[in-house]
Amino acid sequence: MRYGLVLFTSDRGLTPAAAAAAAERHGFDSFYVPEHTHMPIEREAAHPRTGDTSLPDDRYARTLDPWVSLAMAAAVTSRIGLGTAVAIPVEHDPIALAKTIASLDHLSGGRVRLGVGFGWNTDELADHGVPLGRRRTMLREYLESMRSLWSDTEAHYEGEFVNFRPSWAWPKPAQGKSIPIIVGAAGTDKNLAWIVRSADGWMTTPGERDIAESVLRLRTLWSDAGRAGQPEIVVLDAAPKGEKLDRWRELGVTEVLYGIPDKSDAEVHAYLARLAEKLAQRS
Repeated sequence: MRYGLVLFTSDRGLTPAAAAAAAERHGFDSFYVPEHTHMPIEREAAHPRTGDTSLPDDRYARTLDPWVSLAMAAAVTSRIGLGTAVAIPVEHDPIALAKTIASLDHLSGGRVRLGVGFGWNTDELADHGVPLGRRRTMLREYLESMRSLWSDTEAHYEGEFVNFRPSWAWPKPAQGKSIPIIVGAAGTDKNLAWIVRSADGWMTTPGERDIAESVLRLRTLWSDAGRAGQPEIVVLDAAPKGEKLDRWRELGVTEVLYGIPDKSDAEVHAYLARLAEKLAQRS
C-alpha cells in the first residue's frame, strides 16, 4: 500500500516544488494537487462538505493551475508519482489537455496519474459551457478521446462533445499507451459502474471511511465486466491510525493520501517528518 500527499495549492504558503521535494525526501510515494479554474462568487451549487454555498477554505478561489504545479514538482524530484486530486478535464480543450498531460509524463519519466472528478461546482462548469446534466457523458468522451491521442499513431474521435479528424500527436506517455485514470467520487453504484466502464480506479471523497462495501462492489462489477487485474483504490485519509490502515491493506487499498496543512513552512516540514515516521511503523 502506497502513501502520498495532497497539497491544496494556492498563491500562499509552501510551493508545489518545495512540497514535492519534501515529500520525496521523507519517502512518500506520490504528490497530488487539486483543480479549480475559478470560483463564481454567486453560486447555486452546494459544497459537499458544508452542504450549502459557503466554502470551507478560501483556497478554493486561490488554487494554482495543476499542470504548472506538477511540472514544477517534476523538475525537483526524480521518483515520486505526480497526480491530481482531482482535475476537471471538461473545463479544458481535450486535445490541448492531452498534449499537456502527455508532455508532463514524457518529461517526468512516466510518473503522472490523472485523478478526475465530475465536478461538484456546476456553476464553475457552466462558465466553461458544460451543459447541466451532461457532465458525465462529456467527461467520458474527453477521456476516450485523450486515450486515443495518447495511444494511437493516427488518433481520431467522433462524439457528441469531442470531434477531431485522424491526427498525429506526440509525445506519447512515457509509461505506456495511457495515463492511469482514477475517478474521485462517492462510492455509489452509479459512480462505481461509471468507473468500471471508463477509468482505472476509484478515489474516495474526503471523510469517506466505511469503504469496504463499495470496494467489494467495485471489484464485483470489475470482474463481471471482464476487466483485467484489479482496480486502483485510493483513499483520502485524515490521520494514520494503525488498525484502520491494516484493514484497508487487507481490503486491497492501493494508496492512502494525506493533506498537507496550510501552515508555515517550518510547521509543514515538521508535520511531514512526524507523518512519515508513523507510516514507516505500519510498513
